[in-house]
Amino acid sequence: MIDRKMSKESFETQRTEVLKSWPTGADVDFDAAVALQRAIPEEKNFAAAMKKADAEGRTLLQPRAGVALVDEHIRLLKYLETEGEADLLPTTIDAYTRQNRYTEAAKGIEKSQAAGTSLLNGFPAVNHGVAECRRVTEAVSKPVQVRHGTPDARLLAEITLAAGFTAFEGGGISYNIPYAKNVPLRSSIQYWKYVDRLVGLYEEAGVRINREPFGPLTGTLVPPCVSHAVAILEGLLALEQGVVSLTLGYGQCGNLIQDVAAIISLRNLARTYFSEAGFEHVELTTVFHQWMGGFPEDEAKAFGVISWGSVAGRLAGATKIIVKSPHEAMGIPTKEANAQGLRTSRQIVNMLSDQGMLDSQAVQREVALIERETRAILEGAFALSSGRDPEEAAVRAFEAGIIDVPFAPSNQNQGKILPMRDNEGYVRIFKAGSLPLPQDVLDFHRERLEDRAKAEGRLVSLRMVTDDIYAIGKGRLVGRPL
Repeated sequence: MIDRKMSKESFETQRTEVLKSWPTGADVDFDAAVALQRAIPEEKNFAAAMKKADAEGRTLLQPRAGVALVDEHIRLLKYLETEGEADLLPTTIDAYTRQNRYTEAAKGIEKSQAAGTSLLNGFPAVNHGVAECRRVTEAVSKPVQVRHGTPDARLLAEITLAAGFTAFEGGGISYNIPYAKNVPLRSSIQYWKYVDRLVGLYEEAGVRINREPFGPLTGTLVPPCVSHAVAILEGLLALEQGVVSLTLGYGQCGNLIQDVAAIISLRNLARTYFSEAGFEHVELTTVFHQWMGGFPEDEAKAFGVISWGSVAGRLAGATKIIVKSPHEAMGIPTKEANAQGLRTSRQIVNMLSDQGMLDSQAVQREVALIERETRAILEGAFALSSGRDPEEAAVRAFEAGIIDVPFAPSNQNQGKILPMRDNEGYVRIFKAGSLPLPQDVLDFHRERLEDRAKAEGRLVSLRMVTDDIYAIGKGRLVGRPL
């Protein structure tokens, strides 16, 4: 195994600059942070909760939520853990902080204070600083994770981990390609190496922090092989920096067989690739994201989409489900709507808890297909790097289009692949771009799409892609002509 850990000198040089980048960075004291983390009860440690649930075969529930002001945010999280029955809590970060625009975040806090309610779309943790963020983690009884969408999350990680958050989401690929337009991929990967090395330093000090790359990517008809390839590369990058607790994710596509197969194949592939790279002692868990695309405006129909996601996540054996609310089509949900989504998911998960995972010949066929596709992409990426370096593989693979995320805004992404659904709602590949998939696999995808076209009496075309993007919001899975 090649040691690619960031050197102490490089880390400390960066750290000096990172902590100087906004005044609240001066309050970060690593030794005090370690002492604080060590004093946190095990039941409030995210990694411990995920490990325990995975060992017991349980599926935990977690919402997304975050508002501008500390006291309001605390009330929100308390409501979600009591009225919403959440197992795990989030702190979703605001859009200004995600882009390191702390001056504008500060103005948002001032305006929110004047209005008496949140005027930001999340929690500006960097501006609030260590002491105020610590109030959040100490006010609740469940583990809390930082969720965001930040290409450069170094200061955010320093402040929130020092404040007692025990999990940190994101990665150098998944929080760049789907979220930013002009950030160089090599730069974001380097920023996230810092985050993972920071988590590795906590690990070396006896504190286990959970890391979770963002699985859904653009959340729009992303073929499992594409998101799996990114997840495994980001997992390897994290493990190389000393991370131990790792949660890999996947965003619901909608076909039950494919969604179950995706989680199963993700576990299988990750274990294999991590073991081959020399990482035998990973606490590997999975997260299933309920539908990330357009939702119906009708709340009753939205509950149907939430319930279907809960069924898929539970039958797939995911360790955790990220839960949506019935207000997804309308913007930021109220705390009441968020709690409703959680309770709906709780009912479904509880009803399925004694039924085991869904396993059938159809599932196993799809598992085999996804694994073959993902391996082709990953091996194509590694062939471009020396020593199977995941950073070099990722950068060169995106340059060559070997990894290509549909509908991503980044100029680091070729954007040449187009997915669409087949006649049974599986997400297949219409245009493969430069994905290095075997010809017989591409032929299979085409045959399935032609079957749908024949059933609908039209040609396979771009129109099917746009129809599929809006289908669930209009009450269907497959975007068939009316």
